[in-house]
Amino acid sequence: MTSRSVVPPESGTDDARSADTRDAEKDRRRILENARSNVSAAIDGDSNTETPSLKLAKQYLSLGGRRRSKIDDNITEVRQWDEDPPEAERYWKERVETLSKDERKQVEDFLPTINTP
Repeated sequence: MTSRSVVPPESGTDDARSADTRDAEKDRRRILENARSNVSAAIDGDSNTETPSLKLAKQYLSLGGRRRSKIDDNITEVRQWDEDPPEAERYWKERVETLSKDERKQVEDFLPTINTP
């Protein structure tokens, strides 16, 4: 059994920086439980773990969408060499192009990259 000192470490020391508070311990446990839950959901195929952006990208691709992303230095560009089938094109224009710039980037990040076969 380890004992903890009731005297707080002196500020600025290595002991002070590594001192564990109850809140930090609770946060670590909560984060660990969330991570375990996410892993279990992913293994079990729970669709609740999919973000709205991922769902939009998957739906677009399932309609035959052909756009590809190019990500360089965390800057995403979308390239399209071949025309999309009409349903995929309509879906992109109605559901993706209408998003804010940040939300659209999230969807674009889930597209296959130009380096993906």
